[in-house]
Amino acid sequence: MTRIASFKPRPFKGRVLALAVAGALALGVTQPAHALFGIGDIVFDPSNYAENVLTAARTLEQINNQIRQLQNEAQMLMNQARNLTSLPFSVLGDLRATLDATNQLIQQAQGLAFTVSQMETDFRRLYPESYTAAISGTQMALDARTRWRNSLEALRTATKVQSQAVQNFAADERALTDLVNRSQSATGALQAMQATNQLLALQSRQAIQAQQLQITQDRAAALEQARQVAVHERAREVRRRFQGEGTPYTPAAVNFYGN
Repeated sequence: MTRIASFKPRPFKGRVLALAVAGALALGVTQPAHALFGIGDIVFDPSNYAENVLTAARTLEQINNQIRQLQNEAQMLMNQARNLTSLPFSVLGDLRATLDATNQLIQQAQGLAFTVSQMETDFRRLYPESYTAAISGTQMALDARTRWRNSLEALRTATKVQSQAVQNFAADERALTDLVNRSQSATGALQAMQATNQLLALQSRQAIQAQQLQITQDRAAALEQARQVAVHERAREVRRRFQGEGTPYTPAAVNFYGN
C-alpha cells in the first residue's frame, strides 16, 4: 500500500493531455464539434483548437505578406530616390567657353565683313564685274591691295580657327572620359540620362566647331578665287586704257638721215 500511495496522478493526466493534443493536431477539423476530452477539471476541444491553430497560421501569413509589401514599397522608394538623383557634374560651361573662343576669332577677323549686308556692299566695290572709265588707275591699284589683304586675313582667320580646334582636342578628350565614367557609375536613370545628354552636347559642339572651321576655310578659298578674277579684270582694263580708243595705230616706213 505504501508503494501504491507513492504514485502521483498528475503526471498521468499530463501524458493523457499531451496525447489528446497530438490527436487533435493529427485529426484536425475532421473530428466532430461535440468530441470533447475531459480529464479532471480540464476540457479539451480538438476542433476548436485546430481552428485556433489555423486562424493563427492565417494571421501570421497575412503579417508576412504585409511585411513583404512594406519591404517592396521601401525598395521602390529607394529606387525612385536614386532615379531622381541629379548628376553632380556638368561640362556645358566648358563647351560654351570653347564655342565662344572660336566665335571671337571669327568676329575679330579683319578684311571682308561677315555680315551679309556689309559684305555685299564691299564685295561689289572691291570685286566688280568690270571697270568703268570713272575709276582711276590709282583707285584700281588701291582696290587690288585691299583684295590681297582680304585674302591674307581670310587665310589667317582659317589658321587661327584650326589652331583653336587643335587646342580643344585635349579638353574634349578629358570631358569625354569624365562623362563616360559618370555614365557608367550612374546611380539612377536621371544621372544616366544627364550624362548622355552632355555627351550629345559635346558631340554637337564638335560638329559646330567643324562647321566653323569649314566656313573659314571656304571663305579664304572664295576670296582668293574672287581676287584672281579681279586681277584679270584689272589687267584687261589697264591694257584697254593703254591701247586707247582712238584711231588704231598704222605702221609706216621711217626714213633716217633724209634717205
